[in-house]
Amino acid sequence: MTEMIYEYDGSFEGFLTCIFESYAQKEVLTAISCGEDIPFTLFPVRTVLTDRDHAARVYRKVVKLSPEAADLLRRGFLTCLYRLVVKLLEEGPRFLRDLSDETLYPILRAVRHLNGEVHQYKGFVRFSDLGGVLGGEIEPKNRVLPLLRRHFCDRYRNERFFLYDRTHQEALFYAEGRSAVRPLEHFQMAPPDEAEARYRLLWKRFYDTIAIRERENPRCRMTHMPKRYWGTMTEFQGEAHFRARGTPAAVSGPGAPTGIPAPETPPGSGQSVPGSVP
Repeated sequence: MTEMIYEYDGSFEGFLTCIFESYAQKEVLTAISCGEDIPFTLFPVRTVLTDRDHAARVYRKVVKLSPEAADLLRRGFLTCLYRLVVKLLEEGPRFLRDLSDETLYPILRAVRHLNGEVHQYKGFVRFSDLGGVLGGEIEPKNRVLPLLRRHFCDRYRNERFFLYDRTHQEALFYAEGRSAVRPLEHFQMAPPDEAEARYRLLWKRFYDTIAIRERENPRCRMTHMPKRYWGTMTEFQGEAHFRARGTPAAVSGPGAPTGIPAPETPPGSGQSVPGSVP
């Protein structure tokens, strides 16, 4: 059997088409790459065009063998997967009961990490009102937008919103009952107007005010709210985040009782966003 590298469009259907092609052409895949991700290699590279009929045949077979594996397949696609599908098709679903299996275990661990990140972002996303459209940003390690889609679309069904993934440069868009996840390479959040800047400041002061100084426990806070999420959360931002469009300084707000101020995210921390406003 010939060893190959397949290039595909990055979609779930495209991934399943690659599996179909590898069986149909009797080719062993050393890698499946998307666009510019193809590494320098001595193996031949072939572009595989997405075929929805072929993808559906593979997926139906997986569902027939194990519905549990089908769910793992969909979630695992957002992490790592080819060897799992090959083993399932060749050996059947029995190995799925062995959680220490060398093929299954890394995917279970990756999906567990993915699910944990999805759960965290259901509470850690901060939206801003940008002229009647809610906008937010996240910096996840996994591609979480497809799994967050239903949660936020149900939660904000009467709103128009977008949620931008800085890490994977894609965004979830929702309006009037319709949603889509689309690539978005160049994006920078527009600065807030004065009303939105005041709401941001109000939220930060609320967060600072409810803290109990005598019970301050930074380690406990980082356990329940890991530091890597702070870069896109309003309560951890510096003065620039509260500066209204066209004003040289952050807006002022009503005074608040002394609390424990949230640590500001230092400039330049986390992944930067390419610089153009859509």
